[in-house]
Amino acid sequence: MPEDCWQQIGVQGDRSCPQLDIYIHCRNCPVYTSAGRALLEREVPADYLAERTELLTQVKLEEAVDSLSLCIFRLGGEWLALNSQYLVEVTEPVGVHSLPHRSNAILLGITSIRGEILMCISLKDLLGITSDASTPAYSPIVYHRMVVIAQSRHRWVFSVDEMSGIFRIPSATLQPPPSTLSKATRTYTKAIVNWQNKSVSYLDDELLFYTLDHQVLT
Repeated sequence: MPEDCWQQIGVQGDRSCPQLDIYIHCRNCPVYTSAGRALLEREVPADYLAERTELLTQVKLEEAVDSLSLCIFRLGGEWLALNSQYLVEVTEPVGVHSLPHRSNAILLGITSIRGEILMCISLKDLLGITSDASTPAYSPIVYHRMVVIAQSRHRWVFSVDEMSGIFRIPSATLQPPPSTLSKATRTYTKAIVNWQNKSVSYLDDELLFYTLDHQVLT
């Protein structure tokens, strides 16, 4: 019997196979089942594996190049985003201890996160964002959170009114900041991201950390 009997004398051929009287259709025949099992158990050629590995690697590289991983959160009535590479963790609100003789409005004080003493800042004040209780939340249940970010050897903590999470955004969708943004927010906005029907300000991380280093630490 030929190896591909189902194509020659079976239902896909001239139907001259005598086993059709017994099994009605080739898929019910043990010969067809054995051939299928042998195909599945056949060793995959090395060149095929290499080709598939190269293809999948290329796809992942293209995805990494053509998209950004952003941490998206809300302060007052503004939706903001920061590159997720600077995100250390998100925690529940903790107490902040003010520092005497510090007149900088951006620095709120110090706080302890997992036993580590960190400086707590007001990102709202830095960006000139006012509280807006009328802003509709993205989630029906909103939890205020503390966000820990780091750049180089410095770590900072700031409070957010709502944390949405980390999302991958196509780079091609980034748009220039509009003139309607407040002066402070526009200064620190690198681009605008359209996310979930919301306009999100993608923060300039280099400028943000530069400001923190030179206006808070000094």
